[in-house]
Amino acid sequence: MKTKNLALSLIILLTSSIMFAQKSDVNTKESTIEWLGKKIGGQHNGNIQIKSGSIELKNEIIVAGNFIIDMTTITNLDLEDEKTKRNLVGHLKSDDFFGVAKYPTAIFTITKTTPFKNGKATITGNITIKENTEPITFEVVKSGKAYQSKIEIDRSKFNVRYGSDSFFDNLGDKVIDDIFTLDIKLVVM
Repeated sequence: MKTKNLALSLIILLTSSIMFAQKSDVNTKESTIEWLGKKIGGQHNGNIQIKSGSIELKNEIIVAGNFIIDMTTITNLDLEDEKTKRNLVGHLKSDDFFGVAKYPTAIFTITKTTPFKNGKATITGNITIKENTEPITFEVVKSGKAYQSKIEIDRSKFNVRYGSDSFFDNLGDKVIDDIFTLDIKLVVM
């Protein structure tokens, strides 16, 4: 009788862990976000750190997720001159761009996903930058505990106006592309 109860208990335990979503926190030390912004005649790139985040999986499908990006950690990787690098990073953090003194974080919340097929799934969610929230959809590739995506974001939708021909005429060769790219690698614990 005890063997039957033990077996029944094990079956219930195993099936309940499959039926309920399992939450995994993001390993912020191993996760990376690389940004790329382009302008006429050039481009710049750097990093931004993930402050915190988690995903919930149910039957190997992402059912929820929330991620906070620390906008105060914006860096530049392509410039050699330290003064030029400091000036660019300072400008990106200023009110002309992301206004990190007032808006120190950006947030992404998953709202819908597809099941993984051949290690790939489609994620839809809401991204909030400078208190403006927009929906975004992108593909994610899963490899072990890592999830990778390349996301294009239209900064003009978030009131990031500097050098944007969506807001200003006659910028000539001073135009900065509205689209910037984030190359993301999230590693969960």
